Amino acid sequence: MCGIVGYIGDREASSICFSGLRRLEYRGYDSAGIAVVTGKGLTTRKVVGNLNNMETSLDEAPLPGPLGIGHTRWATHGKPSIENSHPHLSQNNKIAVVHNGILDNYQELRKSLTAEGYAFRSQTDTEVVAHLVEKYYKGDLRAAVCEAVRQLHGAFAIGCICADSPDEMIAVRRFSPLVVGIGDGENYIASDMGAIRAETDRVYVIDDDEICKITRDGVEITDLDCNPVEREPYVIPWPADAAQKGGYKKFMHKEIHEQPDAMRACMAGRLNSVDDPIHFENIGLTVDEIKGFEKVIFTACGTAMHAGLVGRFLMDKLARIPTEGDLAAELQVRDPVIPKNTLCVVVSQSGETADTLEALRAMKRKGAKVVSVINVVDSSIARESDGVAYIQAGPEISVASTKAYSMQVLTIELLCLYFAEVRGSCPPDEIRKLKAALLKLPKQAEEVLTREPDVIEVAKKYYEKPNALYLARGVNLPSAMEGALKLKEISYIHAEAYSAGEMKHGPIALVEPNMFVTAIACEGPTYDEMVGNIMEIKARSGPVIAVSYDGDEKIPQTGVDPGGDPTDITSQPNDMIWVPRTEELTSPLIIAIPLQLLAYHIADLRGEDIDQPRNLAKTVTVK
Repeated sequence: MCGIVGYIGDREASSICFSGLRRLEYRGYDSAGIAVVTGKGLTTRKVVGNLNNMETSLDEAPLPGPLGIGHTRWATHGKPSIENSHPHLSQNNKIAVVHNGILDNYQELRKSLTAEGYAFRSQTDTEVVAHLVEKYYKGDLRAAVCEAVRQLHGAFAIGCICADSPDEMIAVRRFSPLVVGIGDGENYIASDMGAIRAETDRVYVIDDDEICKITRDGVEITDLDCNPVEREPYVIPWPADAAQKGGYKKFMHKEIHEQPDAMRACMAGRLNSVDDPIHFENIGLTVDEIKGFEKVIFTACGTAMHAGLVGRFLMDKLARIPTEGDLAAELQVRDPVIPKNTLCVVVSQSGETADTLEALRAMKRKGAKVVSVINVVDSSIARESDGVAYIQAGPEISVASTKAYSMQVLTIELLCLYFAEVRGSCPPDEIRKLKAALLKLPKQAEEVLTREPDVIEVAKKYYEKPNALYLARGVNLPSAMEGALKLKEISYIHAEAYSAGEMKHGPIALVEPNMFVTAIACEGPTYDEMVGNIMEIKARSGPVIAVSYDGDEKIPQTGVDPGGDPTDITSQPNDMIWVPRTEELTSPLIIAIPLQLLAYHIADLRGEDIDQPRNLAKTVTVK
């Protein structure tokens, strides 16, 4: 989780590091710290809480120096505190280390170092790295870090500076993301490209067990035995201001509104017209392989898993391949049977999600082909997959995913349609209808966004309720799951999602006036069943928010007793969120947006910190 950044050049390192940490704050905001090397040695500044506290501290007492590293923390080992915040120092206070990841053997290392006389000041796993580097430092900082890293088991991206080596910064990674930014007379390190995009558009994407010696004048990349590694710079494709709020109150709100353009970018070059076949580059599959697949597994975590569950439905329905959807953490545990011709579709926004990466590796060991649906180019999951389908969402800063989820679903829709075309498993007229529906989506998404004031009015009615239930059937069950997740992530309202068919098997016991029910009830194969479920909820005095297609005359009055007490819920029309009509299989893309807006405005009315929800971080790079 955590975010790291570093700078070496002629400017004030603390200022560059702080700006980078601002852009990394979505990775963690329990505490933060910066260390700089000056002519007088090593100086650190640490704060508990978010970066506003660091900003105040730096304003009151600047931290000068042209070499520095910074860190914003999501606590794993040790509670948020000054002692546990990074950078961590060696015993002689000359070496500073920042770290993202988890060291599996830190307790053994800590015990050994303690026996050798090293005193620990924190509860963290990271502090062992600082002491190990001091132990091995004999005037060559890179050699000392190499030797320390050889002792480490687990995941890490590490930045290291030393008061006795003021002209260099060392960085190394294993299983955690790290990039090195390339400047003119100055260079950078960061957990991801967004942190330093305002400074440079050229980076080296560092691979496992590669170590970098970074000076003002250049970057040397080697393996742990100091053998040179050749690496071409990667040019960041999005503009420097893409990771700014652009006048919106919150990043989440901005990213919801970016979805129409993101849809166009996602479809560009893949779907041009209803008459042209869908085109995918870089998915690493031959036509014969696509025709020969006997099983498909979608695997992911969190929001990405909900996109994968839409894929499970579509791959079954369109490509006619038996398909499963498995949480990445559970997929490894249950040791699934993988037939010879199996495809695993891995879904991740960051491409660095730890459990998803492990699931990918497990599937490859079992002989499955792996295609990843990813946002971040050249991420770990992308590099280890046989093929990649990039979602083209652009940078997503808010911890609660919105446009990345929608673009994952859209990319998966296109992929499943592509498979159906190749396999000949779906009638051509049906494929044409779905293509036409997809091509209309950006305009329909724009229309949905114009209706935001109506969603706000619904949010005003329900934001004080303590509980919520989201119901749907079929292809939109994942939409309900994602809607409930968005609400609980940012508003802290207890929310659950169920198949409406499961209501009589337990969840209906929860229905009462203080639990509002959001029912996705759009015309389609499960419409009549959803009408019945809404009637059951209203009969038990449950308030209903219904998501339905424009022009539906039945749902607003479903379950309403026209002759009852007008103050009773059963006599009041259902609250409606209207969406433009589309095909059933493309409806998750149009339904996602108002559910995101509903969660956003409920959280906003409750005064919550929407972009930085408590206990959460954007990229889960640790198990």
